[in-house]
Amino acid sequence: MASLEPVIEFRDVGFAYDGTPVLEGVNLVVRRNESLSIVGPNGGGKTTLLRLVLGQLQPSSGEVRVFGRPPAYARLRIGYMPQHANYDPLFPATAMDVVLMGRLGRGGLRGRLGWFSRGDRRAATEALAQVRLDPLARRPFAALSGGQRQRVLVARALCCQPELLLLDEPTASVDSLVEARLFDILRELGRSMTLLVVSHDLGFVADLVEKVVCVNRQVVVHPTSQITGELIRAIYGGDVRMVRHSDVLCQREHVHE
Repeated sequence: MASLEPVIEFRDVGFAYDGTPVLEGVNLVVRRNESLSIVGPNGGGKTTLLRLVLGQLQPSSGEVRVFGRPPAYARLRIGYMPQHANYDPLFPATAMDVVLMGRLGRGGLRGRLGWFSRGDRRAATEALAQVRLDPLARRPFAALSGGQRQRVLVARALCCQPELLLLDEPTASVDSLVEARLFDILRELGRSMTLLVVSHDLGFVADLVEKVVCVNRQVVVHPTSQITGELIRAIYGGDVRMVRHSDVLCQREHVHE
C-alpha cells in the first residue's frame, strides 16, 4: 500500500541533448511503496527519466527531488539495474562478486575500495536469496544462463538494501519462463519498496504495477486499468505485444488489435 509521502518529484522538468529536447514540462510524483512502469517508444526519454532520478543527468529546466532532496544525496537509498551490462566473459568474477558491487561506495574508504565486510557479504547473500540464486553464489558469472545473469543483476541492485528500485528493461533478451520468474520476484519486492520498471512488454507490467508512466518527450500517468489498445497505439504509434501474465505460458501470442 502506497503512502502519501513522495519519493520522486519532477517539477516542470525539461532535458535536452546538445540542444535537442528529449523531455519537456515533466511533472511527476511517485509515492512511497508505489509500483510504476515507464513505457514509450525508443528515444522517447524513458532511460533519461531514470538517469535524472539517479542524478547522472541534470535537468535543463525545472527541478528533480528524490526523498525530498537533490538526487545526488539519495543515491545510497536507490538500487539500479541498467539496461545493458557489459562484462568480460574471461574475467573470473562469481555471482557473489557481481552482487557485492552493489555495496561499493558505502562505508567510507573501505567501501570505495571494495574491502567488503561481513555485513556486506550478508547483504549480498540475502539479495541472491531474494532472486532465488543463493545456491549459485560461487558460480562464475559468465557460466550462468542469460536469465540467471539478469537475476544476479537484480540482486546487485538489491544489495544496497534500497528504498527505491529502478530497473531498465529487466526482461530484455530472456525467454518466457525466465520472464515469469522475474515477474514473481518483482511483485514480491514491490510490497516492501518503491519500484519503477522500464519495459516495452506491457503484459509483463500490467499485473505488476498500479500506474503506467507514458513517456514520449512529455509524460502522462495512467492507472493500469486505463491501458487499452487505443492508448497503446497512441503511445507507440502502432500495435505492440500485450501478454497477461496470469496466462504467461499459454498466451504469448496475444496482441492488441
